Amino acid sequence: MKVSKTLHALVDRLQVGASVRNVYGDPVQVGDRTVIPIARVSYGFGAGGRASGKEKAPPGQNGGGGAGLSARPVGALEITAAGTRFIAFPDPARLGAALLIGFLIGLAVNRRAAWRRSVADKIFDDPGPAK
Repeated sequence: MKVSKTLHALVDRLQVGASVRNVYGDPVQVGDRTVIPIARVSYGFGAGGRASGKEKAPPGQNGGGGAGLSARPVGALEITAAGTRFIAFPDPARLGAALLIGFLIGLAVNRRAAWRRSVADKIFDDPGPAK
């Protein structure tokens, strides 16, 4: 089956590219320090095919597939005589999401407080039934 062959070809290509060198870069010597860059690597792939009922599809039009690779720097490993430490790089997407969530929470709290003030104003401003 053509989809099976396509999937096997994709998996073979990903296995060739999936190595530790994609996550940990080449060490760099700076004085008495060794710095190793570290990245987050993500793979994705997909494939599909078309099965026709009574008629056969023309050759080469039965399926297809694709694959993708994403690598983002996340930090560096610093090795010195005093020890080893991980230095994290800031993630702008995560920072932006945290700011957006904080803004939305602040907005919700403010709206709730305004609603409570309006309800309290109605209760305390009502003179009650006339005598």
